[in-house]
Amino acid sequence: QVQLVESGGGLVQPGGSLRLSCAASGSIVSINDMGWYRQAPGKQRELVAKITSGGSANYADSVKGRFTISRDNAKNTVYLQMSSLKPEDTAVYYCNARVLYYSGIYVREAEYWGQGTQVTDSS
Repeated sequence: QVQLVESGGGLVQPGGSLRLSCAASGSIVSINDMGWYRQAPGKQRELVAKITSGGSANYADSVKGRFTISRDNAKNTVYLQMSSLKPEDTAVYYCNARVLYYSGIYVREAEYWGQGTQVTDSS
């Protein structure tokens, strides 16, 4: 009943910038935490950044100072602005959100994932 749709991935040069977007749609009551995760080839999925409904953010040490997470609650959208990209940033990036949503006559809560978007820093 809720979908997360990611966009903005692509091929960039080392040191370049890219902006990812993730829009939630459906019978949404509210969205709590939203975040970005990534999974590189041969690696475990890791948290990149997360942001609370109030705007408090935290980041993986590897991206601090380079990435910025933000959200637009009116649009149910979370963004990840990436700069100074490195080859090691290459991964599939996944949006994640904890969503309170309408299910029939009930309100339920669930965690949702986007389909993933590829970010490639090509050297």
